[in-house]
Amino acid sequence: MRVFVTGATGYIGSAVVRELLEAGHEVVGLARSDSAAATLTRAGVDVHRGDIDDLDSLRAGAAVADGVIYTANKHISETTDSAARAQVELNAVEAIGLELEGTDKPFAVTSGVLGRTPGRLLTEETPAHPNTITALRLQVEKSVIAMGERGVRSSSIRLAPTVHGHGDARGFISTLVGVARATGVSAFVGDGSNRWPAVHRLDAATLFRLAVESAPAGTRLHAVAEDGVPFRDIAEAIGRQLKLPAVSLTAGEASRHFVSFLAPLVSLDNPTSSALTQELLKWRTTHLSLIPDIEEGHYFNDRTLSPGPGPESR
Repeated sequence: MRVFVTGATGYIGSAVVRELLEAGHEVVGLARSDSAAATLTRAGVDVHRGDIDDLDSLRAGAAVADGVIYTANKHISETTDSAARAQVELNAVEAIGLELEGTDKPFAVTSGVLGRTPGRLLTEETPAHPNTITALRLQVEKSVIAMGERGVRSSSIRLAPTVHGHGDARGFISTLVGVARATGVSAFVGDGSNRWPAVHRLDAATLFRLAVESAPAGTRLHAVAEDGVPFRDIAEAIGRQLKLPAVSLTAGEASRHFVSFLAPLVSLDNPTSSALTQELLKWRTTHLSLIPDIEEGHYFNDRTLSPGPGPESR
């Protein structure tokens, strides 16, 4: 299968590219810069020049592929206007969907689970509900699911908020490490019993491959290996590695302690199941779980981890 991948040089996209190549697929990667094109060429990937703002380039890439994986993400970086960010992604996804309409080709699109049903178990059967956290992803997911009725083998892959592993320099865990370094404490809110689902980057990449190979049209899939890791456990693991105390904060203190995008999220209780995904696609996770991955130490090497701005192009 010849697969067109957007975000192909990003943290998750690059892992997806390697997973596809190792499974024997051909890959065409979207590249908006010379450096990205050179990275893809070295990896043995065909280069398609363009950008997610350039809808003609997206349609052209999709037209010559047997399937598409969308891992690009413009929600955090590059613009501060959340409505504009959401519109860019919606336009890009819908342009690709229109190109694939009636072909029955697969189209796997990145989504997320964080904040969808706070305090209640989120399953693949739970539809997206609008709130201040999920609003940016809601219309994209709805569009992707609806494509299943128009001859596109579409799937929305809801990623755990903590997609961890080597190379994570701007995700939630690296951001928490940066905040702890900057403030001298590794913090959690209240008793820290609120849960964050997690998945290793390489296990997530496997799910993207399985989705383009065999996911039915109009399906929601959960890239979640652990239903919910208590936030206190995360804070304590970071504290042990940095030799800093893990401390409890009130909600008010947390709003001042954490970087702006992270402050409303650190107290969320967001348990999430991937049981249906595992059953449907025979997806099995084989890589380190979150706390052992933190304890491995790669988040704490000599490179400087910034306390912001958070996950970028995936």
